[in-house]
Amino acid sequence: MGTDQGDTVGPGVGAVPRAGRLLVAGVPMGNPRDASGRLIDALATADVIAAEDTRRARSLAAAVGAEPVGRIVSFYDHNEQARIPGLLDDLRSGATVLLVTDAGMPSVSDPGYRLVVAAVAADLTVTCLPGPSAVTTALALSGLEVERFCFDGFAPRKAGARRAWLDELAGERRACVFFESPHRIAETLATARDVLGGERRAAVCRELTKTYEEVRRGTLAELAAWSADGVRGEITVVLAGAAPRSIDPEDLVSEVLSRVDGGERLKDACATVAAETGASKRELYQAALAARG
Repeated sequence: MGTDQGDTVGPGVGAVPRAGRLLVAGVPMGNPRDASGRLIDALATADVIAAEDTRRARSLAAAVGAEPVGRIVSFYDHNEQARIPGLLDDLRSGATVLLVTDAGMPSVSDPGYRLVVAAVAADLTVTCLPGPSAVTTALALSGLEVERFCFDGFAPRKAGARRAWLDELAGERRACVFFESPHRIAETLATARDVLGGERRAAVCRELTKTYEEVRRGTLAELAAWSADGVRGEITVVLAGAAPRSIDPEDLVSEVLSRVDGGERLKDACATVAAETGASKRELYQAALAARG
C-alpha cells in the first residue's frame, strides 16, 4: 500500500500497522489543467479513491495523465453512510484514501463531511490537498467587497423558507455566497430584489472555469430582469453585504447612561453600545457627555 517506510511498530510477528491517512482533495470544476501536482500524484498512488462519481474520477485521472493503482469506489449522498465503516477499516490498515467529488472541494455542499467526522472521531489522520472551490472563485470574480463573507450552501428550495432566509440577510454586513439551481435562480433573484431592495448589488457566476464561464454583476433589480429569460449551468451567487445603518448617537445616549447608572464607566458603556449598534464610539461619547451636562 501507499505508505512510508516504517509502517509497523515493533519487530517481527504481531507488529501493529500504522494507520493510513484520508486525503480530502479539491478537484477541477471544469478545466482539468487546474489539477494540482499533488492531486495528480494522489490519483496515481492512493490505495483507495472514494469518488462521488467513479466515471468522472476515471475521466479526470485520464485527462491529467494519472494511472490509478488503487481501487475506485463510489461515495455519494445515498451510499456514504454505508461506505464509511469500510473506508475506516482501510485507513486503520494503513491505506491512503483519496476523497474526491465531481467538482471543487468535498464537504462544501458535497459528500465528504460525514467521512471526515468519522475519521477524526477514530483519531485517524485527515489532511487536505488544496484545490479549486466555487466559493472562493466567485468571491474573487464578484467585484464586491468580500473581505468578510459567509457561505450558506444552496438557497432554500421552498418559497416561504427562501423568503425567511433572505429576511435574515437583510442586515447582514458580510457578503454572502450561495449556490442555486438554474431552474430556481430567476425566482430567487426576484425574491431577493423584493426583500433586500433592488439596489443591493450582487454577482451571478455560472459555469466557472468552463468554456462558457460568465459573471454578471449588477443590482438585484438588474440581475432579476436578466435572469427572467432563463439561465443555464452551475450557478454561484455573491450577494453584497448590507450597507451600514445610519445611526444618530443621540438615540443611543439613554442606553449608555442606563449602563453608567448600573456601574459601568462612561467610556466602557459607549464602547459596548457602539460595538453592538455600529455607531461611532467617539460621537456617542461626546453626545453622552453633553447629555450629562
